[in-house]
Amino acid sequence: MLIRREAPGDESAIRRVHAEAFAPLHPGGQPVEPRLVDDLRVSDAFLGALSLVALADGEVTGHVCCSRATLLPGGHPVVGLGPLGVRPSHQRQGVGGALMHAVLGAADALDEPLVVLLGHPDFYPRFGFRPAAEIGVEPEHPEWAPHFQARTLTRHRPELRGRFRYAQPFHDL
Repeated sequence: MLIRREAPGDESAIRRVHAEAFAPLHPGGQPVEPRLVDDLRVSDAFLGALSLVALADGEVTGHVCCSRATLLPGGHPVVGLGPLGVRPSHQRQGVGGALMHAVLGAADALDEPLVVLLGHPDFYPRFGFRPAAEIGVEPEHPEWAPHFQARTLTRHRPELRGRFRYAQPFHDL
């Protein structure tokens, strides 16, 4: 497996990854994640250095996307992670974990202070995520709390607290 930055020409393969990965969550309908990634990619919130693909035998098998988010009321910039998708044929083979390790290392190297996500509370703690409320970061919607998690990075400061706000494409879904 190879992890690298998303490159021009990867778009259709990335759409396929997310369509397949999220199809079980949208029975009878189309997953929103492929369109979300497309919308993020053309927004000013897209963090291209943190949009990574996993390749196996030259084929895109996984993708993780990050975008600029903010903590209110101060507007402090932080990273919103997601979506993260792996094609079903490659799940449970370490692809998602490899993408997580790579994107967190890259975010830390870029001096980002904090990565926040909405995800499964049994999967993400192995990468250092914990309930965001523990570090003073609140979700936009209170019902997110059980799945709302944060991971501090080297440049994190304890005073970095507030209400998290995803980039606009998340609100346009």
